[in-house]
This record gives sequence, structure tokens and C-alpha cells, in this order.
Amino acid sequence: MEFRYSRWDERLTQNLNFLRHLLSLYHRLLLMTDGKVDQALGAMEELGERFGFFNDKFTIEDFKKQLREKDAIREVNGRTVMTKAGERMIRKDSLDRIFGDLAKDSAGEHRVPRTGAGGERVTETRPYAFGDPVTDIDFLSSVRNSMRRQRGAWGDEGLGLTEDDLEVFESEHLSSCATVLMIDVSHSMILYGEDRITPAKQAALALSELILTRYPKDSLSVVLFGDDAWEVKIRDIPYVSVGPYHTNTKAGLQLAQKILAHQKHVNKQIFMITDGKPSAIFENGRFYKNAFGLDPRIVNKTMDEAVACRRKRIPITTFMVTQDPYLVRFVERFTQLNKGRAYFSDLEDLGSYLFVDFAQNRKRRVQ
Repeated sequence: MEFRYSRWDERLTQNLNFLRHLLSLYHRLLLMTDGKVDQALGAMEELGERFGFFNDKFTIEDFKKQLREKDAIREVNGRTVMTKAGERMIRKDSLDRIFGDLAKDSAGEHRVPRTGAGGERVTETRPYAFGDPVTDIDFLSSVRNSMRRQRGAWGDEGLGLTEDDLEVFESEHLSSCATVLMIDVSHSMILYGEDRITPAKQAALALSELILTRYPKDSLSVVLFGDDAWEVKIRDIPYVSVGPYHTNTKAGLQLAQKILAHQKHVNKQIFMITDGKPSAIFENGRFYKNAFGLDPRIVNKTMDEAVACRRKRIPITTFMVTQDPYLVRFVERFTQLNKGRAYFSDLEDLGSYLFVDFAQNRKRRVQ
């Protein structure tokens, strides 16, 4: 079959890019408003009027119509809500945003490095997939694929390799992993005018979409922790909101261990996104809290859970979105006791760090 194009309409490309960026903005606003569609669309209309991306030719009502045609929203009892298709769209958009950033720059710095052992390389190869280490690329096969694709017709720039050309050596590794993602929903996640919960939710949505679509044998559970800890479903992530809570990291770790105890996967891990120190515990059935400094009574009980996870061979990867020196020292000690990992990243890089570590940590050789 042969296709011939007589005319290229650049306006079509521009329109598609415009709509894609508009949809991404809408999804970001959805996360910032905890999944409240009407509130997100209202904010979007205000931004459209301010920056001029809505006009007589394309209005907010036209955008709403497109969302309805995509089955992303519907009316329920006088208000607009997301559909299941809309929830899938926001997960996919989160994955695309983070994966796109990784394609440009796969940076990920281990401040407390402890990388799990990879599998033994075998002679068989397969197409490159997201998360494969660069060191596993079979360059001979990759170049051969590029030559076949271009049939020797490369220009002055020389041989051009694309992602589709790449092949990697197979490794013997366990194909499934159970992950619990812990998200801090204490009040400090929105303090001082800095929104830390939205990037955390976006990273969680992207990770869930990655697992659902590319690693179906894996499992992902999501735990929120504030004064206490509770589990939420993946579909609930966009609607997560910060409360007037302290930070009961101990309760979150205990619930995560309980969830992992019921998983049959050999590989088990905990990812924890937090911006602050533990400031609360339950002790002898009573709630004890102290928001001032690092209370040894709370810290020691939290450290006990790090040790308990280590004994169960559950590594904890902590993603800190703050750089306070005394909190950094706490996290480093916590990580040493668990023999896990810690990342100290800014909010924009959170998803990239999360993905890089997930890709590394799920590839452990079967003992």
C-alpha cells in the first residue's frame, strides 16, 4: 500500500498541538483542584481570558464539548464529574509528561545510592523498552536495524538511530514486583504557598499507568498518611487532598507492610513521597503528636519501622521534596537503617526520579 500526500496543512499540526497542550493544562488544574471538574474548568476559562487562548473561534464551551465527545466528563446531579475514561486520560497524560522529560534527560541523582543487583545478561535480544539500562543496548543489532530501515539512504548527518531501532540484551530477572506508594497528605504539603501535593499525585498517576499498561504482572497499592494511614484505589488518586494532619510516617509504613504481606510477589518495595519530618505516632492506643523539631520519641518509633522493613527485605525509597539540613540528616539515617535509597529532588523532577528508581528496583535477579 502506498500513500501520496499532495499538500501539507501546517494549521492542522498547530491545532493538534494546541489541543494537546490545552488538555494537559486541564489535567494539571484537575489535580490542583482535587478532581473538581467545574472548578478546574472555571480556572481554565479565567486563564484563557487572561492569555487569549480562548476566542470567538474556540471557546471554553467548545473545549467542554470535546471533553464530552471523548467521554471524559458527564453531568451528574447538576455538576460535572470525571468519567472512567477521563481518569484514564489523566493517568496517560501524566505518564506522557514524565516519559517525555525522561526522553530529553534521564537524570536521576542518588544522594544515598544503593542500587539493586541486575540480572545476568544472555545472548537473546529484544526491542528496547522504557526503563532498560543504556548499558544493555546491543549496538550491533541496533545499527543493523537502522541500516535496514533507511536502506543505506542516510544523508550528510550520517547514520541516525531512533528508539525503534534499539535492541537490548535480555537479562534473567524477576518479572513482577509489588510496590506500595506512600503519599504524605499532611498540612505541610501545601504550606508556605508551595504546592507539593499536585506533583506527588501526578507522579503517582504516571506510575500507576506505567504498571497497568506495561507491567501487568506487577501490583501497585497507594497509601496516604497524615494523622493515620489509609489505602486508596488508583482511581481515587486525582481526588486526593491535603488535610489538617500531622505526619504519622510510622502508621504509613505499618500499613504498607501489611499490604505487602498479602502479596505473593518475591520483589516487594515501598516508595514514600514526603516533605517533612515524622510528627505523630499512636502509642498504647493514644495519639501522640509534636510538630516542633525532631521528637526522639516519634523518630525512634519511626526508625523501628525502617528496621522492620529491612528484616522483611522490603527496601524503602524516600523522595524528599525539601532540602532542610536537619531533615536530610534524618532521612539519611532512616535510609541507612533500611538499606534503601533516598532522593532529594525538586518538585518538577519528582516523577523522573520515581520512574528511574522503579525501573532499576524491579529488575532483581531471582536467587
